[in-house]
This record gives sequence, structure tokens and C-alpha cells, in this order.
Amino acid sequence: MHPSNWTRRAEFVRGMRAIVPLVIGAAPFGIIFGAVAVSGGVVAEGETAHQLSPLAVQSMSLFVYAGASQFIAAELVRNAAAVLVVIFTTLIVNLRHTLYSASLAPYLHGFPQRWLAPLAFGLTDEVFVVSIARYQQADSSPYKHWYQAGAAVLMYSGWQFFTLIGILAGRSIPPEQVARLGLSFAATVTFIGMLIPMLQSRALLISAAAAGAASVLFYGLPNRLGLLAAALVGIAAGVLAERAKARVPHG
Repeated sequence: MHPSNWTRRAEFVRGMRAIVPLVIGAAPFGIIFGAVAVSGGVVAEGETAHQLSPLAVQSMSLFVYAGASQFIAAELVRNAAAVLVVIFTTLIVNLRHTLYSASLAPYLHGFPQRWLAPLAFGLTDEVFVVSIARYQQADSSPYKHWYQAGAAVLMYSGWQFFTLIGILAGRSIPPEQVARLGLSFAATVTFIGMLIPMLQSRALLISAAAAGAASVLFYGLPNRLGLLAAALVGIAAGVLAERAKARVPHG
């Protein structure tokens, strides 16, 4: 890349362009989240789901801004899970962001908080993918963080728009029709679709399989504690799998 292109504006625009395909890919997830979160509906025979207000749903996208965790949190709230269960479960799901931060830290070392804070808030799976690729390029542009900022701004704006579309669609569907249309199950399918691309190692596959089995085994626990137990089982299984792999001699 020619040094004449090493400007704040050029990097920002390139970041926005790079994230466009991933923003389009996130569209159905955002729409389904907004629709399911406000639609209420039936979660079990004789048990009505807790319906979130449109403001609460949009605020979740505005201030939480974590796609997979938003699906889980909305579903737990709808099912009247304990507050601590909601917080801890979403925390576990978002632990992968510590790995993203560790990968980006060498490139952002010494930056002031006015940059680190918004870049950290806007760091999603999609933004990380395009940003780390830019940071790893061999050129010496001093404005690569503007590239990440451009990607983050467009991704964030798109997620808000898709959530709003979903909210408007979900509000037009009577709660009693949600179960009939399968919107609640659509959230589960959507989350599975977001999970599968992440299973890129044997340890992650083992972790997912263990968590899935545990979620079935502990399904009957009160206050949706089964989901929390499944998360802990999945983490333990993944850690053990990684340790077993490290002990296997190479060559």
C-alpha cells in the first residue's frame, strides 16, 4: 500500500468497506433478535414468556452490543431466569473477547484511553476478523486503528438498524402466534448458526458437545440454572481437552 494512502480518512473508509459483507451477514441475526426479544409468546405449556419492551431490546443492542450474548440474555429474561444467572452466563459467552484483546494489544500498546475504550466496546467477532488482518499487513501506516474504527462504526450502526427492523416486525405479531410461527425456535437456530463457525479445533468441539449434553441433563434445574451448569461443564471439558493435547508428544 502506497504511503499516500496512509491517512485517517482513507483507513477509516477502507475499514468500512472491508466490513460490509459481514454487516450484511449479520442482518438476519439482528432482525431475528429484535423480533424474538419483543414478541413474548409461550415458553412452556401454561407458562407465558416475559415480554421485553421495545426500548429495552433496542437498549440492549445500544449498550450491550454482543450478538450471541444478547440472544442468550433475552431468552433467559423471557424465561424469568435469576439475574445472576443472566449476568454470569453472558459473561462466560463473552470471555472469548479476552483472546481478541490479547491479540490486538501489541498493535494498540501506548494508545490513550480515548481510543482504547471505544475500540474495545466496538470489538465484535466480525470487527476483530477484519482488523487483525489489517494490523498484520506489512506496511507501516500509523493509522491502522482508524481502519478498525471504520469497521466498528459501520458494524455498530448496522446492528442497531437490524435490531430496530426486528422490533417493528416482532411488534406486529400477536404474542399467541409466536409459538405457532416458531420465532422462539428461530433464535435457537440462529445462535447455533453463529456457534458452528467458531468450532475450529478439537477442544472447542468437545466443549460444545459437553455443554450440549449437560444442558439436556440439567434442564430441570430451577431458575434456568441448567444453562449455567452447562456453561461450566463446557468450559471444563474444553480446558481438559487442551491440557490433554498439550501432554501428547509431538513428532
